[in-house]
Parts: sequence; structure tokens; C-alpha cells
Amino acid sequence: MGYMALYRKFRPGEFEDVKGQDAIVTTLKNQIRTDRIGHAYLFCGTRGTGKTTVAKIFAKAVNCEHPNEGSPCGECAMCRSIAAGTSMNVIEIDAASNNGVDNIREIREEVAYRPTEGKYKVYIIDEVHMLSIGAFNALLKTLEEPPEYVIFILATTEAHKIPVTILSRCQRYDFKRISIDTISGRLDELIKKEGLDVEEKAVRYIARMADGSMRDALSLLDQCAAFYIGQRLTYDNVLEVLGAVDADVLGRLLEQLLARDVKKVIETVDELVMQGRELSQLSADFTWYLRNLLLVKSSEEMEDVLDVSTENLERIKEEAKRIETDELIRYIRIFSDLSNQLKYATQKRVLTEVTFIRLCRPQMEVKTDTILSRIRALEDEVKKKLAALPEGQRTVYVQNTEKEEIHPKPKLPKALSEDVRAVAANFGQIREAAPAGLRQYLKKARLSAGENNHLIIVLEDEVSAGFVGTEEHKNEIKRIIAEKTGKEMDIDVRQVENGRTFEDSYVDIEEVIHMEITEEEE
Repeated sequence: MGYMALYRKFRPGEFEDVKGQDAIVTTLKNQIRTDRIGHAYLFCGTRGTGKTTVAKIFAKAVNCEHPNEGSPCGECAMCRSIAAGTSMNVIEIDAASNNGVDNIREIREEVAYRPTEGKYKVYIIDEVHMLSIGAFNALLKTLEEPPEYVIFILATTEAHKIPVTILSRCQRYDFKRISIDTISGRLDELIKKEGLDVEEKAVRYIARMADGSMRDALSLLDQCAAFYIGQRLTYDNVLEVLGAVDADVLGRLLEQLLARDVKKVIETVDELVMQGRELSQLSADFTWYLRNLLLVKSSEEMEDVLDVSTENLERIKEEAKRIETDELIRYIRIFSDLSNQLKYATQKRVLTEVTFIRLCRPQMEVKTDTILSRIRALEDEVKKKLAALPEGQRTVYVQNTEKEEIHPKPKLPKALSEDVRAVAANFGQIREAAPAGLRQYLKKARLSAGENNHLIIVLEDEVSAGFVGTEEHKNEIKRIIAEKTGKEMDIDVRQVENGRTFEDSYVDIEEVIHMEITEEEE
């Protein structure tokens, strides 16, 4: 027989060999030992955690001729035939490719016949969530009241897609992700059996990269060992094979980001690309690295959660002091988004470089969580400019670049003539006597006095001043003044300057007259 992959070669054949699922294994063994076997089981959990493996061991155990405390003996004819895949008592069905109503009807017809050997017929339906609605409905009755010699084991990675009517008829077991320590221990066992020479740090990294999946860990080990046949498999070798990035490089990248040095960041990315590093893996590794920094900043007691050496933990603590928590959270958000985008991107390098440039230039972003980063960037820029000045010139001056014109405070003429007073006091009657169009504009006008007994009519805007200031309208106002007061008077029409108010430039003679009247009454 040809070479067999490690995950197939070392697939557990007994409950004792299953790692990381102790609670499930103990429960199933107790059921077999006390003869309390259910008729339907649902095994849920992520890939590579042992769902199908446990289902096959369970099928052997319930049919074993000489079970040992709930575990199959592995020596009897039934155990050997099931392990070899030749037993008629264990039927494996892939629901991904057999998901129709007709496929389930075949099962319903087959369950009517007793097993030719052994006690139970065991149906293992993998990826059961792929069944159609019609297939689930066809399975429902059989699943609810199967013959006493039939056991159904449904395995899925997406339990939320299974109808509630199916879930309620099964004993549910959730397979959890396997810890890094458990995976590392299992890998060490198999490495010794295979006679491989693998560095401990490399084993730990493979275990972490497996993300809780024992099968993935064995596949990664297989891949790395094949690349370095007959050589010692080191941590650097694993990084090279998997396209991963070392923590030292991640620390250097963070330092360059905090310094906002776009040139060095892009050079580092270029260096990693030329070394054959996978950019998707870079994004995932950097996100994990930032996560470790955030955990260290959040609590002092994170040694067990981080799963790093004492030396690396001290380094992470030092690096965490150089970055604020809000900045870390923003970085994690951005790189999490980048990881999702890289899955479907055709220009991965461009997308990665743009992301790093955005982090170096927070002013390019408009989201609210970048405000603090933008302020820090401005502060750093000011500090750099101050540092470049000689020691005696490091005083910060705030300078207004616009030249302000000096506007003297308006003053009242030395003597306000009786003629002007009379016009101001009767301006309401003068305004009402004006034609309708002119009267509307005069309602918004205010009065002031100029030199040589001139009456100044001030309007708010250019349009109003232009309308009232025509010779025709000025003569009309003079005529009405002469008619109402018996006095002839020169008038000027002006507009309030842009950016200023009436009070900044003129004295309101109507207000002055009103104040004088009030004082006389007192």
C-alpha cells in the first residue's frame, strides 16, 4: 500500500485515543456499559474535532463481541470488519451528495431488515445539514420511532441549519475545539512513533495554526515534514512552508506603524512578499499578535490565555505599553476586515499596502474611532517640529494668518443738529409716506448721523442699499422729509460691511434720542 496521510494513519480506533472530548467519550462509554443506548445522536462541532471518528468507535462498541468498560476490544470479527469498512452493519452516508428525498427513502426501506450480524445497524450521516427540507421530512418519522436495532448518528458543522423537529429527537453532543496543549501532546506522541525530528517551538506553532482541529494539525505536520524529509524541522522551517510571519517581524511592523513611517512599512511588506509569505496569513498573524497585546493591556494575569513563553510574554508586555487601547482596537478592526477582503481580492498586495498606509495616515479616514489617532498624529508632528528648533526657540506661538483691519469705535458728531433729531424722531411717518416698494426696504433701515448734518440711512445688504441709493429714491426720501418736517436735508445710503455689525460702524441716533427722552422724563 502507498503512503497514508498522518491523519488517516493515526485516526483513533478506541475511545481512549480520542483527545480533547473527555466529557462526550465518558458519557457514551457509560451508555454502552449500562445498556442505555439512544436511538439518535447529533454530533456538532467544527472540523477535525472527532465527530466522525467517535461515531465509528461508537458503532464498533455497540456491536463488539467483547466490549471492555464501554470501549470496543478491536480484536473481534465485528470490530475488524467495521474498522476495515466492510461491515454491512455500519452505513456511512455523505449528505452533501446524497441529500434528496429518494436517498432517505432508501434508508427507510433498509431499516426494516435486521442486521445479518451483530446487534445494531448504525447509520452515520455526515454533513446532515445539507439535506433538503423534503429529505428531513422523510427522515422524521423513521428518526422518531426506529426499530430497536437501528441507531442514527448525525454529524454536522452547522447545527443551526437543522430543523427543530430533528433536533428534538436526538441526543446532542457539542464537540469543542481542542486546546493547543492537547494538540501539542498528541503531535509529540506521533512524532516519536514516526521517528521525526521536530523542534518544540515548531510543534507549538503548528498546534496554534490548527485552530482547535486535530486533523488540521496532522495535515500541517505532514506538509512540513514532507518538505524537510531527513532534516530537523525547525520553527523557521514551519514559517517558511506555511507562509507565516515571525513575531519579531510583527513587532517591527507595529513599531513602524506607531512611527507612521510609510516607507519602512512598505519595505517590510515587500520583504515578506519576496520571501514568499502569504499576505492572508500575515493579516491573520498580525491580528492575533494585536489580540495578545490587547489582552496584556486589559489584565495582568493573562499567561494561561496567551499561551506564550515567559520570554515572549515579557516582550509583549513591553510592546503593549507603547500603544493605546483604543488604537489597538482600531487596528484589530481594520485587520479583521482585511482578512475577510483578502479571501476574494485579486490584488492582495495592493489591498494590504493600502491598509498599512491608512494606519500610518489616520487623517485619511473619516470614521469616528480615528479621531484620537488623528489628534495623536498632529501632536507627534508638532513635537517633531519643536524638537528641530534650537533650545531657546521652543515656544509655541499661535498666529492669526489673516490681517485684521483696525476699525475705530464709531463716534457721534460733536453736535447733533435739531434737523437730524427731528427727522429721526419722525422717521416712522416718513417711511409710511414712501411708495410701497421703497417703504419695504426702509422698514429694515437704521439711521445714523454724519458730518455736516447729513442723515445716513444704513441697510443690511448690497441689494437693499442699491435699491434705496438710486437718485430717484433718494430724491423721493428728501421730498417726504421736507414735506413732513419742513426741512431740507442731504442723505447718504450705505451698506453694513461684510463680517461686521451696524453697531461696529455707526451710532444709532434713534436709540440716542430715545435715551435722552427717557432721562428727561426721570
